[in-house]
Amino acid sequence: MPVVGRHNRHRASLLLAACALAVCGITARGDLGAAPAPPETETRALLVERLSLVSPAALEATVAAAQALRFNTLVVDARALGELYFNQGLEPRAAALASQAASFDPLAAVLAIAHARGLRVHARVSVTLVASPADLPAAPGHLINAHPERLMVPRPLARDLTLLDPGGQLFFDRLLRWTRAQPGDSGGLYASPVSDEAADAIVSLVADLAARYPVDGIHLDDVAYPTAEFDYSRAALEAFRAEVLGTLAPQARREREREIGADLTAWPEAIPDRWAAFRRDRLTALVSRIRRSIKMRRPGAIVSGAVATASAAAGTRHFQDWRAWSEKRLLDVVCPAPDTMDAGSFAEQIAEARKGAGDNPVWVSIGAFRVSASEAVGRIQTARQLGAQGIIIGPYGSLVSPPDGLDYLTRVARAAFAP
Repeated sequence: MPVVGRHNRHRASLLLAACALAVCGITARGDLGAAPAPPETETRALLVERLSLVSPAALEATVAAAQALRFNTLVVDARALGELYFNQGLEPRAAALASQAASFDPLAAVLAIAHARGLRVHARVSVTLVASPADLPAAPGHLINAHPERLMVPRPLARDLTLLDPGGQLFFDRLLRWTRAQPGDSGGLYASPVSDEAADAIVSLVADLAARYPVDGIHLDDVAYPTAEFDYSRAALEAFRAEVLGTLAPQARREREREIGADLTAWPEAIPDRWAAFRRDRLTALVSRIRRSIKMRRPGAIVSGAVATASAAAGTRHFQDWRAWSEKRLLDVVCPAPDTMDAGSFAEQIAEARKGAGDNPVWVSIGAFRVSASEAVGRIQTARQLGAQGIIIGPYGSLVSPPDGLDYLTRVARAAFAP
């Protein structure tokens, strides 16, 4: 959809949301009828995606609605698709903010407004997903334009792309054509968690954010490989080969090199289990570095992470060893995102996530746009019954789109957040 169309739809959503606030009798003071606010015993977070952050009016309407509906936390996009929704960061400012004054800082504005109203703010950072192939960023400083060599490579392209200059146009064009032809969760461009340069860049970016903004937490999203078919980039393959050889004595090293050969793609094929463990360990190391960078600059900030709920999918498809992250206290809060429409399967996945998180808090992500309001309320109740300490509902922009405006969220809030 053209950018102008998306912005027009969002403006319409804001107008309808404002109307819904008035019609439902919900004011900026947070009143839902005459009932007192519920006790602050759980995190009730509203996910605020990037298109709700593109203007001061959008921010005001979003925060007012969140407070009125008895949410106590906002999880807001700070880095999405490799662009920043805060100023003077280490990557380009989001193109969607081009019509606003350069002084407009969405994250700073959300923090000021939300904190004044008593709401907590967690900055959401997309770690590996950096671009949609359908709408490529034009900024020269964007990762895909400045450093295509830091992108993940899928296995089907591995042998061909290892022969090309990873910083060249031919390399990027081949990767882009393949990506655009893929359905589902492979349809994006991803930064490698293996590449030292890519890892250093995201750690520095998060450290800068934590140092300059009084966020209550940082929420890590897309902290995973899209599938087990990634990352076969030259940098990752070279790092794997070097790690394997580094554990061997000189004679054994020469024998292993002769055995596998000079083709970098042969190394994962020769020792697949170790290749899987290598990628898993590199992602865990990246999460550890990100956590340290946050805690050094903002010790009280909560580090949360979106995780796959199915054990097999998390460990073998996405190499996301989040149970180890939880055990090692790399995450303060585990945020499972069930990928099912079925209520029974939802409960099973939450129970598994609650068990895997140990004594760490769990906030359950509910993609409310996928279910009815009554089903969303049922899922909130299920999450509570299974021991979750919080929920994250969103994305806000989708839930207030025409023609319903705030009606959906109002019904959910009245049923689930009533005192």
